[in-house]
Amino acid sequence: MRPVVAVGLAVLVMVSSTPNWAEAQAQESTLSQVGTGVGSAIGTFVYFPFKAAFCILGGVASGVTAVFAGPENAGKVARTACGGSWVITSDVVKGKETVKFTGDPAPSQQRPSAK
Repeated sequence: MRPVVAVGLAVLVMVSSTPNWAEAQAQESTLSQVGTGVGSAIGTFVYFPFKAAFCILGGVASGVTAVFAGPENAGKVARTACGGSWVITSDVVKGKETVKFTGDPAPSQQRPSAK
């Protein structure tokens, strides 16, 4: 019985959100959609090699960091170098999102202070 209810709720959520998505897409012209799609493809074609090279260099730096500063700091270096945006989406081309070249290192795990 639970799977039937879960599927029913999932279908209800998808059906109720479809009209909003359709209205948002209907406001853009086909030429605009094609232009942003081509722009995102060309942007990704140019951006990806730089991001890949940065990630590879970050991996090398992470290895050196592991030797001298430990695995926790090496992980932060790797996450910073290889995290972030890897593709240019149509929302980036439209200016709705920004490209994030570097990732965020994981927050350090601090113990709660005893009072």
